[in-house]
Amino acid sequence: MLISPSILSADMANLKSEVDMLNASAAEWIHFDIMDGVFVPNLSFGFPILEAVRRCTRKPLDVHLMMVQPERYVERFKAAGANILTVQYEACAHLHRALEHIKKLGMKAGVALNPHTPASALEEIANLADLVLVMSVDPGFGGQAFIENSYDKVSRARALLQRKNSSAHVEVDGGVTLANAPRIKAAGADTLVAGSLVFTAAHPQEIIAKLAAV
Repeated sequence: MLISPSILSADMANLKSEVDMLNASAAEWIHFDIMDGVFVPNLSFGFPILEAVRRCTRKPLDVHLMMVQPERYVERFKAAGANILTVQYEACAHLHRALEHIKKLGMKAGVALNPHTPASALEEIANLADLVLVMSVDPGFGGQAFIENSYDKVSRARALLQRKNSSAHVEVDGGVTLANAPRIKAAGADTLVAGSLVFTAAHPQEIIAKLAAV
């Protein structure tokens, strides 16, 4: 299981030490939730934070754009250090074009599905996606409870990708715990995003190791 801890839950006053902790952990990626206050009712951070973290780590930066018209910023996120760039299915009027642009710039291209968006929405773009992000909470805030229907949705997404001969990652973000991680994996996910679970723990590296070992 790949683990992508979410910087959204990190201590921003001690960001360098938080990234150093992740560098020494079993985390494969570092996850960024970029929120614009329009697509979701919250604001997070932008290019300066991403650039700062890029200088502190060699781990892939897994950037999730929860914003309207994300295609406007693809080149800037590439320049800031993103390795994986995920856009919301619901925010892209021309999703095919956006994914092609991301891949042309050398990044892995991801598609995120909100809880109300069916896995079948991937039908026409599955061959372009390197990652499918199943949102298991309504996006915009950390610390929410896992939506139980997400297990079935992960299974449907994995089945669709297999039918399309796609090797895309299936990532789950929202309400991930040590208790539900095994069931998420059994449903077909291979990547977990964890924010508050990791950064509020007394021993965050142990939590990451346990998640990676499910």
